[in-house]
Amino acid sequence: MRHQPFPDDLVLAQEAWTRTYAELARPRTPGAAGVTVLRRRLIRLSVQVYFHPYWARPRPTAGRADLLRQVRDRQRDRGAAAA
Repeated sequence: MRHQPFPDDLVLAQEAWTRTYAELARPRTPGAAGVTVLRRRLIRLSVQVYFHPYWARPRPTAGRADLLRQVRDRQRDRGAAAA
């Protein structure tokens, strides 16, 4: 699959956001430590992705859904290579 050329830092921030969200969504015991740290990281990464200069272009060549698709494909490819 051919992907749109997203800046590396934007792709890395979206990958980190996806991992952090998945970690935060995992069931935890009540009062487990680390939830606040994960929430703060998710907020910081959300700001990095949402306000990235790529989106300020007059006409970005690709949209947010394309970015998410690229990240999921990369994660799937890494999983297949590790198996």
